[in-house]
Amino acid sequence: MAKLKISSAELVERARAQVEEIETADAIQMVGNPDVVMVDLRDVRERQRTGFVPGSFHCPRGMAEFWVDPESPYYKEIFGEDKTFVLYCGSGWRSALTAVALKEMGFDCAHLKEGFSTWEEKGGPVERKD
Repeated sequence: MAKLKISSAELVERARAQVEEIETADAIQMVGNPDVVMVDLRDVRERQRTGFVPGSFHCPRGMAEFWVDPESPYYKEIFGEDKTFVLYCGSGWRSALTAVALKEMGFDCAHLKEGFSTWEEKGGPVERKD
């Protein structure tokens, strides 16, 4: 097997240096703010298993670049709204990588530094669907 030029951990570290990171406590204060959209990048099974931020918009990681692009046939109008977008995943890795890609495209967003992994233990509200 060929040696990688960069590890996934280093890729995430580089991404984190390029994007705005939101601390969990600050993100908790944003819940319910009509000017903020929390964007859940996790797989649907993760959302079902652990719940999600109330009012969050589910955008699977693999679709983010297509859903924010108005020229894409997959475009979602929510991403054209004048809002603050905060991406999150389980640990903050996927959201950091996604935020860098979207920033490169010209889309303004931040990401939840620790992801959803510490959300509930730090007092964040969680919605669950049966």
